[in-house]
Amino acid sequence: MNEFPRWKYVLVVVALILGVLYALPNIYPKEPAVQVSPGRGVVIDTALKEKTQGLLETQKIAFKSIEIEGERLLIRLSSGEQQTLAADALRDGLGDKYTVALNLASTVPHWLNVIYAKSMPLGLDLQGGVHFLMEVDQKAVLEAKEIQYVEEIRAIAKDKKIPGINASRSAQGGLSVITRSADNRDQLAAEIRRLLPELLVSNAAATGEAFALGVRISETKLREIATETIRQNVATLRSRISALGEPVITQQGTSRIVVELPGVQDTAQAKILLGATASLEWHAVDQSIDPNVAVSSGNIPPDSRIVLWRDTNAPVLIKKKIIVQGDDLVSAAAIPDQQSGTPAVSMKLNPKGGQRMLDFTIQSVGKPMAVLYTEHIPELKIVDGKEVRSSRVKEEVISVANIQGVFGPQFQTTGLGSMKEASQLAMLLSAGSLAAPMQIVEERVIGPSLGADNIGKGVWAVILAVILVVLFVGLYYKLFGLIADVGLLLNLVLLVAILSIFGATLTLPGIAGIVLTLGMAIDANVLICERIREELRNGSTPMAAISRGYDRAWATILDANVTHLIAAFGLMAFGSGAIKGFAITLAIGIVTSMFTSVMVTHVLVGLVFGNRRVKSLSV
Repeated sequence: MNEFPRWKYVLVVVALILGVLYALPNIYPKEPAVQVSPGRGVVIDTALKEKTQGLLETQKIAFKSIEIEGERLLIRLSSGEQQTLAADALRDGLGDKYTVALNLASTVPHWLNVIYAKSMPLGLDLQGGVHFLMEVDQKAVLEAKEIQYVEEIRAIAKDKKIPGINASRSAQGGLSVITRSADNRDQLAAEIRRLLPELLVSNAAATGEAFALGVRISETKLREIATETIRQNVATLRSRISALGEPVITQQGTSRIVVELPGVQDTAQAKILLGATASLEWHAVDQSIDPNVAVSSGNIPPDSRIVLWRDTNAPVLIKKKIIVQGDDLVSAAAIPDQQSGTPAVSMKLNPKGGQRMLDFTIQSVGKPMAVLYTEHIPELKIVDGKEVRSSRVKEEVISVANIQGVFGPQFQTTGLGSMKEASQLAMLLSAGSLAAPMQIVEERVIGPSLGADNIGKGVWAVILAVILVVLFVGLYYKLFGLIADVGLLLNLVLLVAILSIFGATLTLPGIAGIVLTLGMAIDANVLICERIREELRNGSTPMAAISRGYDRAWATILDANVTHLIAAFGLMAFGSGAIKGFAITLAIGIVTSMFTSVMVTHVLVGLVFGNRRVKSLSV
């Protein structure tokens, strides 16, 4: 009556084996480490590894190992004190070309990494680290967008041959467009509505020979601009600070971004990368004089200037006039050139930038064009015990390529050494600059000692909850209570395994969700045990009582867990941060508890009682 088909036994065994394997990495603690990430134009290789080892040995800093892991160099150390000393020594010895950051390294064995079994990343409240709340300057976003629309309206008037147009930003908000006649005003208004439907156009009062239009951006478009700005800035920040570890970057509201760097204690370096603002510009290369001669003689043409090449620091003479800027770039992707198969970067500009590029290339076929990368890096210095903030401007040419033919908004940059170089250039072009300036409005640092204290309290909370539940259920329901306890422990293993597989970040609210899940998970077995008792009181045989107990309790268990899932999904949909983390843990725990409380415990009951003549049940 309580026998299961073999496939159910196989399913339970496989699920439990996988659960144990993927939960196992979480018992291995992380150890202090220093992470070295490459800047532009440098690589992580064996030579750097040997140089790093030499620097540490010279300073007599003991280290466990130095390993190259993908695009970073990881130095494992024995203590936090050695970690700080190693970071200071490497920053001085390696220079500005590398990013040196404090981090924590995994100690999970290689054989578990082979099957992609990894420990759950710990949140800021458990692991320590830095927390920044950054606010996007939406006013600057709106101003830049209005300036762009002014240029587009002027381009429309020029294309449609509407004379005497004066377009500018209005002091009262929106745009002001002045025309010479009512006919010109009506024609331009019709063209704006047709070509730029996101703009709202209305007639303003005429003054003498001036016929004005009032133009403003629609509310729908403003929300779209704000959303896109946040999205682009999130992508840019993630690209920038990946050198410091595994960032957690989330949007908060319509204008704020939360940046968390678990395990990172280097706030100064984090601030530099977060606060840096970058821009891209395309310039013509001045070929009238050799740049080396211009530098040595000081004879630099008045309309040109010298900038250093990123990779070699060689001088490049570029024209001061800007062809297009990074704001005009829509997308950039690394691709093989269709004709030669060599690495290339495909780029797309917006209509305004495309027209400027077309006008320039018509007159410049066969001539070189340079891409200039400019970065404003904030610096923090301590002067007389006070923080002094300043900014350092870094300019470098990241690409020079000959113009092969006339092109507009869509073009390619070739002459790159490898697809890796092309990918790096595409990433730099796409994520090199923020869509809008931001400022840090809140900063918090959680030390590793506080994080360790939180972990200890959280672990003890889980252990205490498990012990109390196991003791109560075991004493009250006897043998069936012990079976329920086994199911409860397996539920905890499966929950941790699934969270680890999906890379969920464990936080204090997540631990609260685990504790609540353990308390709720036993409910199903309580219902089953009480139903079995009821069947025994009604005169059913022990085996029939077990079968009916599981069958008749299932509907109630399903109803209760579905309502819990609905609540969890509601918290996930409308919550954020800690609330969302709690809801995700709770939802996964509900699913695993249904599996262990019903199927796993039923299989165990079948193994215990299935082939025996049972006269009474210990329940």
